[in-house]
Amino acid sequence: MGKIVSDFIEGNLFKGDKVVWMIYFFLCMISLVEVYSASSSLTYESGNHWEPMIKQAVFLFIGLLVILVSHKIPCKMYMLIGPFLLAASIILLLYTSLHAGAINNANRWLNLGPISFQPSEMAKAGLIMTVAVVLAKTQAERVVMKNGKEVIERGAIKGKRNLAFKIIAIMVIVVCGLIAPENFSTAAMLGAVIVVMMFIGRIPTDLMIKSILALIAVGAIFVTFLLSMSNETLNNIPMGHRMSTWKTRIVDKFTEGDSKDSTAYLFENAQVAHANMAVANSNIIGRGPGNSVERDFLSHAESDFIFSIVVEELGIGGAIFVVFLYITLLVRVGRIAQKCQRFFPAFLVIGIGMMITLQAIVNMGVAVDLFPVTGQPLPFISRGGTSIIFSSLYIGIILSVSRYAEKVSETKDEPAEQAFAGETDEYYNQTNMA
Repeated sequence: MGKIVSDFIEGNLFKGDKVVWMIYFFLCMISLVEVYSASSSLTYESGNHWEPMIKQAVFLFIGLLVILVSHKIPCKMYMLIGPFLLAASIILLLYTSLHAGAINNANRWLNLGPISFQPSEMAKAGLIMTVAVVLAKTQAERVVMKNGKEVIERGAIKGKRNLAFKIIAIMVIVVCGLIAPENFSTAAMLGAVIVVMMFIGRIPTDLMIKSILALIAVGAIFVTFLLSMSNETLNNIPMGHRMSTWKTRIVDKFTEGDSKDSTAYLFENAQVAHANMAVANSNIIGRGPGNSVERDFLSHAESDFIFSIVVEELGIGGAIFVVFLYITLLVRVGRIAQKCQRFFPAFLVIGIGMMITLQAIVNMGVAVDLFPVTGQPLPFISRGGTSIIFSSLYIGIILSVSRYAEKVSETKDEPAEQAFAGETDEYYNQTNMA
């Protein structure tokens, strides 16, 4: 803490990409306003209309401290932190599956006295870090002379790519398999991010295609099984309560499209219906902060459906601005990755940036009825301590990598042998070129 205070006095506290910092602060400001506005049901229960916003402000402040600490950690240290987080998260996921507490009808929380958190959030961070480590070990580079100039050639080491795929596949199966029963959307998003990271990391395309096709086949068989079984039967088998929920969402989303205007559909899908009404009743400028109507009818307006409240109160312009912030964050992440001379920070920042953006897309898609209800929070905007703290960790990691990238740019005039010395343990040879 003393280091943080001294850095603040010296003006060195907020290091890293300035655009990322601006995006973070904009999202936090929107969060405070919209959580205060959307928490009418929580206000009614507690009798204190300031309580939800105060709690959100406390979590955002804790998140800021997480960013200030994590963005000071050299990005290479996350090579050690990642496997530790992954191992710890697997243990906690196993424990949670046996001793979980239910919050908002979801048995995915670990209760530690007054504190509750989702181990799946830790698992996401740990798996992305560890996959980045594995992918970095499959890469190599060499310095060659072309037209009298030193040029860096990069690519994957053929002998290591198949092994890397097997290691990553095992990790994904274990982690996503533990997450999926109670939080299928998180498992699906995490799996999608890892697939993209492997594609960028030059994992053989044929292996990935075969695995995806096999996964699709298994998924088709599983969906057929769900649709063929009654909810009563599903509830009598292990994890059947989740299967019946998945079946209901599939049926509601894809097989009852003609009945969405019926009274029965609106009654059974009240949250989605009111979220759609919030979006439909908005305009360019919206109703204004604090003037939402549908917040009183949405049971999770402050978390799962907060984007609906953003659209209703801030209008189409506000919604576009929020989308712009997340897209800009992804673009900045791509530029930071391009500046990295080492493979690990590049893979790490890409995975982290994609996770934040994909989660935001899913949340916003649910709000406008593009996706089934998933329970995914909108990063930094939705109410929730676990999401804010781990999203803040992601931002801290991005800023840490951006600090490294800035240092790299300062040495761009160095000879290639010096600038890239020690990058990897293995360099290309003629037989290893991908």
